[in-house]
Parts: sequence; C-alpha cells; structure tokens
Amino acid sequence: MDHFLYQDGELFAEDVSLRDIAAQVGTPFYCYSAATLTRHFNLFDEALAGMEHLVCYAMKANSNQAVLKLLGDMGAGMDVVSGGEYRRARAAGVPGERIVFSGVGKTEEEMRLAISGGIRQFNIESEPEMVLLSSVAVSLGAEVPVTIRVNPDVDAKTHEKISTGKKGDKFGIPISRAVEVYAQAAALPGLKVIGIDVHIGSQMVDLEPFRLAFRKVAELTEVLRGEGHEIARLDLGGGLGIPYERSNADPPLPRDFGQVVREEVGHLGCEIEIEPGRLIAGNAGVLVSKVIYVKSGEDRNFLILDAAMNDLIRPAMYGAYHDIIPLSEPKPGAEPATYDVVGPVCESGDTFTKQRVMAEMGPGELVAFRSAGAYGAVMSSEYNSRPLIPEVLVRGDQFAVIRPRPTFDEMINRDTIPPWL
Repeated sequence: MDHFLYQDGELFAEDVSLRDIAAQVGTPFYCYSAATLTRHFNLFDEALAGMEHLVCYAMKANSNQAVLKLLGDMGAGMDVVSGGEYRRARAAGVPGERIVFSGVGKTEEEMRLAISGGIRQFNIESEPEMVLLSSVAVSLGAEVPVTIRVNPDVDAKTHEKISTGKKGDKFGIPISRAVEVYAQAAALPGLKVIGIDVHIGSQMVDLEPFRLAFRKVAELTEVLRGEGHEIARLDLGGGLGIPYERSNADPPLPRDFGQVVREEVGHLGCEIEIEPGRLIAGNAGVLVSKVIYVKSGEDRNFLILDAAMNDLIRPAMYGAYHDIIPLSEPKPGAEPATYDVVGPVCESGDTFTKQRVMAEMGPGELVAFRSAGAYGAVMSSEYNSRPLIPEVLVRGDQFAVIRPRPTFDEMINRDTIPPWL
C-alpha cells in the first residue's frame, strides 16, 4: 500500500496534488510520502513484536536527511555502508548505538570515524578487515562489538547484480570456515564478538531462501556457542521485495518474513536485527516527469520525457520495471496507446521501457513513475551535465523541498580550471 492515489481525477501524494508540486518545483522531481515511510517501518517493527529487536533502515536505498530524520525519530537504527552514510545518519540525529556498519571495503579512516563517533557494531566481511579493525580499535583504546558476515551459499532467486549470498558473490566469509574465523576474531585484541550477520540478496519475492539461510545461521549459532563464543545477536539483513509491477502477485509481507524469523531462530534467545531498505522506501516515492515530445518512428512511437537515465538508472542498469501512470486519471473506456518511453540523454540505453501499453499522452502532460523511492535519487548523476533533480517530502496537506535542484552555475562552478590553462 502507498499514499499516491487519484482524487477527483488527479494524482495526489497524500493530500497534496502532484500537479501543484510540479507547478512550483518544476519537473522532473522525486516525491516521497511520510505516511508511507511511517507505515512500512511500523510493519517491520510489528512483525518482530515480542522479540528483542532493532529495525535498522538500509539507508543506501534512500539517504535523504529528511527521510533519515523521520525514521530515526521513530526509533529506527541505520545500516550504513560508508563513512559518508555514517556521517549522514549522525547528522540526522541517529545515535551511534543504533548504527550498524556493513560493507566489504571499510577503510581505516571509516573505522576510526565510527569508533570515535559511536557504533552499535561492525559487520566484518573478511579476515583482512578483521585484522585492520583490531589494530584501529587498539590504537584508540577501544573494544568494538563485531559480528562476522557469513555467506551461506543460498540462491536468493533474484537479479544477479543484487544477489549477495552465493559462494561466488563478494560478500562475507564462507560459512564452512566460520568456526575457524570466529576463533581468530576472539583472539584479536580490541574486538568483542557478539553475533552473526547474514544477508543474501535484494528484491526477494520468495521466503524459502530466507528460511534456508536462517536455518544455517541457527545451526551455526549452536556450533559457535559450543566453541565458547557468546552469540547474543543475529543480524539477518533485509532484501524483501516490493511489487514494482502491479499486475503481478504481491511479494510476501513483513509479517510473513517475521514469522520465518520466529520459526527458524526464535528459539535461540538472540536479539534480532533486520536491515530493510527497499520495502520501507520503494513504494513511498514517485518520480514525476513531463512529456517533451511524442515522436513517430518507423514501427513504434516514442514518448520522450524530461527525466532520463541519470535521474532513474534502474531500468538501464537492471532492466527494472516501473509502472508509469499519467497525473490525470484516464477516462473510463479511453483507448490506450503503445510507446517506447525514453529520456533525452544521448544513449540508446536511456530507455525506461519498450512497447508499454499505457494511457495516450501528449506534449506537456505529466507522468509518475511508481515505486521510485528506493535506489532512485541515491543512484542519480549529472551525466550530460543535467543537474540533479529535486526531492520533495509530503506529510498530509504539506510539502517541502528536501533537496533543491542546483543551478547550472552551481553545477559548473564545482569544477576548477588550473591557472596554467
């Protein structure tokens, strides 16, 4: 469920007309619904009710300060994967004890930043990282909580570019070597082993891979406890998918995911952490764009928009699907049209979809890309010297620009010409 619905024939975000926002902000722009963000966070929190737990929002999905502040004020933790994300989380008011640091390439500088600023735990991804973190912790006179990310070799049945739990993926240590690596970690100064971390992929629409991975984690927990390790916390990652294509069957709900957690690891008495990102933010956002031209080709018609692959790269990168709907609700019985929907960037890859059957559109009309709140703005760029587009947050009948569109001068003047040119 989201809060982008037609009211009297016009598409609204909660109680604000998207057309009114477009008139004030210009197109293209991203718009997020505070009510949807709130609802989706609460669904995960409620799914683990009765178990000691923390929902750590995977902020790589959408790291706007306003989004982080909204979720942080609700009690969310943050899953960060860079020093920049750590700084963003702290700037939004999230305390260090609610921040989990993940990622395969943590640098010494990032480790120092997080230890000095406060951290809930590091999720260690490799033995070299473990050795470096120990050295940094000792140099700062600190003892830092750590989990070790295990790779359970479970196929998440998702896109190959967002699979993270198979043996050929770059993440974690092989679960077959876990006993050996945990022994090494326990022997290193400055580290306090507190649990196990696992994450197998993103946009998952089947609960069975979760079940298989969690079962392996439960077995490993018993083995490690038998080796004398205190395993008090299980970080089970995120990855639950969202319904990008409305005509398809809906993915499992957070409560279904929570039930799998209870069944597979609930008996262990561990604190549970989960790291959802896409399901919290994805359907909480839309990308609004304007039709520039309708172009007739030899065997097809092109709908040319003012949004492009630099604004929303998911279709070009992953072949991802987004529903594209007009801001003016089609009249009952209106004849549809078929378009290749494209942007103005000088790349054939700047194509959002091919041969999409949708409402007939004309120049100047507005469309919305649904389910664009995750991995949209955060993956955008200034390719073709196109300024980053605004982000807007709606709550009830109010809206605010939470990231303005830079001017061309601001974009260009970030470059510096050396004096010898």
